[in-house]
Amino acid sequence: MSETSSEVLSEIRGKVGFITLNRPKALNALSLGMVRELRRVLEAWKSDPAVLAIAIRGQGKEGPFGAFCAGGDIRFLHQAASDGHPAVEDFFTEEYQLNHLTHHLGKPYIAFMDGVVMGGGMGISQGASMRIVTEKTKMAMPETGIGLFPDVGGGYFLSRAPGHVGEYLALVGNIITGGDAIAFNLADGLLPAAQQQAVWDGLAGDFASAEAIEGYVRQHWVAADSPASARRADIDRIFGLPSVKAIIDTLEQEGQAGNAWAQETAQTLRKRSPLMLHVVLEQIRRGRNMTLAQDLRMERDLVRHCMFLRPERQKNSETLEGIRALAVDKDQNPQWKPARIEDVDAAEVAAFFESPWPAIAHPLAMLK
Repeated sequence: MSETSSEVLSEIRGKVGFITLNRPKALNALSLGMVRELRRVLEAWKSDPAVLAIAIRGQGKEGPFGAFCAGGDIRFLHQAASDGHPAVEDFFTEEYQLNHLTHHLGKPYIAFMDGVVMGGGMGISQGASMRIVTEKTKMAMPETGIGLFPDVGGGYFLSRAPGHVGEYLALVGNIITGGDAIAFNLADGLLPAAQQQAVWDGLAGDFASAEAIEGYVRQHWVAADSPASARRADIDRIFGLPSVKAIIDTLEQEGQAGNAWAQETAQTLRKRSPLMLHVVLEQIRRGRNMTLAQDLRMERDLVRHCMFLRPERQKNSETLEGIRALAVDKDQNPQWKPARIEDVDAAEVAAFFESPWPAIAHPLAMLK
């Protein structure tokens, strides 16, 4: 049995439901229609006893795999937010509902995270019981570079990385490898890219149980190296400091003393939105003590502040400016306000964490 929408392909073969994100020219960036179709399919298969497990992959430009999902459709978000179109509100509410659902399917959910896995792609894969990466995986949560924050549950799953890796990945937004993802608790096993199709096809076999399906997948995993782990001591020591200013000061001091990694990391942070760096550090540290549902509600509040809440700041939205510079005008020269980490107002950061809704009327009040 198979069902097809142009951007999300779904079918049941054997005892497994198969999903392929099918927007390869956009690296499978999520549209509102894709979010709705994914939720529809997952809800149906969650309650179907004939479906023992669910597998998801992305369509690459040269065939299946090669790219999982590059995130949300930021050009759509920029245009809709600039126009005040309600669809952008719907997008975040429904995307976060989908993120929550992936953590609560009650059966194996197997994500083939080949190629680019960023932003919204992390949101639909981090809830998987089997998060599979390859030697070609390029994973990141790069939102501070567009004046946003690592949403889709980022405050929850990044904060549960070992040590202070979560703060590092959230603030800096650097790409990590599949091996790094495993070491940082953002993936479970590495499958050679060349074997993905065979393992995918093999999932349609006659399995007696969900456990047998998981065992079949796991037997194909291989050992993985983690280049970023060589910096764990520095990451934990510096990104565990109490403030963004303390982090950047330490990185710049050590960079001047000859630490090339510290110098490069400081230079990267200086390119990110200063305001959102402060917001993100607070987000990750709050998220560490939250349930997923609580974190998603916090993030829904944050995105409202980023894009919609204060009309007098609409033209100064860090998010709209960041997307403009990266994806619309492509001048790579965002005009952040304030321009320097040292000039961020603590009161403005605190305002991001004030919910614009009473608890009973929150768009994600139903999440448990």
